[in-house]
Amino acid sequence: MKIIGLVGGISWSSTIDYYRFINEEVNKHMEGLQFAECIIYSVNFHEFQRCNAAYNWDGTFELLANAASQLKKAGAEVLLLGANTAHIVADRVREHTELPLIDIRVATAHAIKAKGMSKVGLLGTRYTMEMDFYKKKLSDYHIEAIIPENQADRDFIEETLLHELGKGILVNETKAAYISIADQLIARGAEAIVLGCTEIPLLIQQEDIPVPVFNTTAIHAQAAVNFALSIYEMEH
Repeated sequence: MKIIGLVGGISWSSTIDYYRFINEEVNKHMEGLQFAECIIYSVNFHEFQRCNAAYNWDGTFELLANAASQLKKAGAEVLLLGANTAHIVADRVREHTELPLIDIRVATAHAIKAKGMSKVGLLGTRYTMEMDFYKKKLSDYHIEAIIPENQADRDFIEETLLHELGKGILVNETKAAYISIADQLIARGAEAIVLGCTEIPLLIQQEDIPVPVFNTTAIHAQAAVNFALSIYEMEH
């Protein structure tokens, strides 16, 4: 089993899910009392958000690359960046560390294609929804990603991710609003909804949405375990 290095704290609330999913998936394959060999480096989310808000991607890279380098020094053999937004600099982090890095966008694209779908609704941070780094990666797999049309809806998602879900705070009114936004995407032809921020699955589950839901946290964790157990083919 390869040692998994997880850059977490982006945010701490979803890092808990990552750790749980990784260990559950290893145990499904190996059974008994066998669990993952995993090292976590939890960054200060404030620094991550500060760089992102300034569109200072060099600063974001330096923060995450330092964390990834520390994981490599500690013995990690494969890396995870525990946030969809962090994948703005994923390729740079991979090159810097010279370690395999499981890309959450690629893992999600594989999951979508396995269901035979080609048009999905994408919910995430404003960077994930409005920038091209995520939608372009999905389009490489012939998947069209549509986002909420209204700026107010995108701003609402961003604010609640920062000030509620990122702190582990779950609000029923926020959940209802997310479901309404997802319903609008479905009305525009989305065959599924991608929960493209690792905090959103804390609030939204499959039973809340009438079309398939892709939990990127769970998908990412499973891809990492598959690689760690040598049953995953690495792609960029």
